[in-house]
Amino acid sequence: MTALSSDSFPHLLEIPFQALATANPDDLRQLLLQLLCQVAYQEGDFILSSGQHSTYYINGKLVSLHPQGAWLIGRLMLSYLPGEIKAVAGLTLGADPLVTAVSMVAARDDRLLFPLIVRKAAKGHGTQAYIEGMAMAEGTPVAVLEDVVTTGQSALIAVNRLRAAGYQVGRIVALVDRQQGGADLYRQQGLTFEALFSIQDLQGYPPS
Repeated sequence: MTALSSDSFPHLLEIPFQALATANPDDLRQLLLQLLCQVAYQEGDFILSSGQHSTYYINGKLVSLHPQGAWLIGRLMLSYLPGEIKAVAGLTLGADPLVTAVSMVAARDDRLLFPLIVRKAAKGHGTQAYIEGMAMAEGTPVAVLEDVVTTGQSALIAVNRLRAAGYQVGRIVALVDRQQGGADLYRQQGLTFEALFSIQDLQGYPPS
């Protein structure tokens, strides 16, 4: 089988998968930051999902749906989740690949983290459920994952729906924090919030 190369895939990191699997967290973080800046960060004139205008845009799905990016996200986000967390969830669509990546990487470490997908609207047929995934006992600790946090409203929808379903939610982990109010909102709601990167990390890469 021919190995993938950056000649065919210009945004492929020049590192074998086995090296990714054994790299230390600092190296993984640097590789993920590199990938984010290469494929996800754009400058221009954009309107965000919050309705705000912005001179830059971060398409986190271009990294979370990247074979190496998904692994890097899974490894790093998993390190933010304490042992009592039993499931990872998030609002579709941005969180779908995140919860899958974290769950798969955790399984490789013999840790069971069930992925849950929170719909924006109830399914119009069948069970008409808001939450897809394995049903767990009331009070199960769940962490919410998000790709890019701006005002924080998207992840908060997921938190509220999970709590309404009986789950215990006290933590949100994001790929990037744009630092436009999301962290303050979560703090007001009594939620622990952590992000792998801030917007300053992306805009300051590569370091001078």
